[in-house]
Amino acid sequence: MSPAGVRPLRLGALATSSIARRRVLPTAVSTPEVDLVAVAGRSVDKAGRFAERFGCAAETDYAALLNRPDVEAVYISTPTALHRAWADRALRASKHVLLEKPIGVNADEARQLCALARERGLVLRENFMFPHHPQHAFAADLVRRGRIGTPTTFQASFCVPPLPADDIRYAPGLGGGALLDVGVYPLRAAALLLGAVPRVAGATLRTRASDGLDLSGQALLISPSGVLVQVTFGFEHAYASSYTLWGDRGRLSVTRAFTPSAAHQPVLVLEEQDHEERFTLPASDQLRFCLQDFAGAVRGGQVGDGSAEGDRRREAIALMECVDEVRRQAVRVAVDDGP
Repeated sequence: MSPAGVRPLRLGALATSSIARRRVLPTAVSTPEVDLVAVAGRSVDKAGRFAERFGCAAETDYAALLNRPDVEAVYISTPTALHRAWADRALRASKHVLLEKPIGVNADEARQLCALARERGLVLRENFMFPHHPQHAFAADLVRRGRIGTPTTFQASFCVPPLPADDIRYAPGLGGGALLDVGVYPLRAAALLLGAVPRVAGATLRTRASDGLDLSGQALLISPSGVLVQVTFGFEHAYASSYTLWGDRGRLSVTRAFTPSAAHQPVLVLEEQDHEERFTLPASDQLRFCLQDFAGAVRGGQVGDGSAEGDRRREAIALMECVDEVRRQAVRVAVDDGP
């Protein structure tokens, strides 16, 4: 039983993805607020292996999972191009939805799903884990207290080395590409730290010559308060997951910003004139916090336009509108290398 006698959220897992196997389901089964009821995949055999590992039932297909009366909410980790279709079916089956990021391939899909969730009175969330890590609230508090002075620049990067050639993130038809997979993180971080999704001023994308898939990119943006924003993302770099807030008095840097392990102790670095200060924070499991918050939102039942869930829907749409604008404005550079 979850804390304070609240019944755990009965969750079904739709898709047997790598992120589900490695991160989400192991954390879900160890989180008191969540009860993993069943899992479904394209392969019955693979779903059976997942069910055996995580101690739940295996369903024959996705539709069967959505038809289970003992499943209140579903975690969906299909390829991005299938997010809208299966989230739509889940919401129409009266299931709350935790959907792997991004919510869809464009803003139209985000608007459709958010409108349906509002109409059905259900919680719909993207599985962005990093905003739940306390290091970002700590960083925001330092800025509020004037430690960097007036913020003028925000820089963020999320880059990873080239992926295996058969990785679905290299498949355009499945919603692949660096912008949707890793580019959404620094854009979301800018919104989190600056209070709103910034508007796009310009962008570049390195694209695969054979099919136009984006392998990496950069974007210049401007926050509503006038902070200049630069984001870098891609599948062509040594690993980087960081952001820096720069003001007229100091510069604050956060490393391992997006994917810290549960055992990682964050170190935030504040650089001032002739002075550097390091803040070492306790390790935190951002995924566990994310799952607990999702379960709490379902139990809270407040999903109207004036609620926190209404705000989350608007944020999800605004982020995808920003992604669409990056695509629209991007100067593309075709490259022959890459998978």
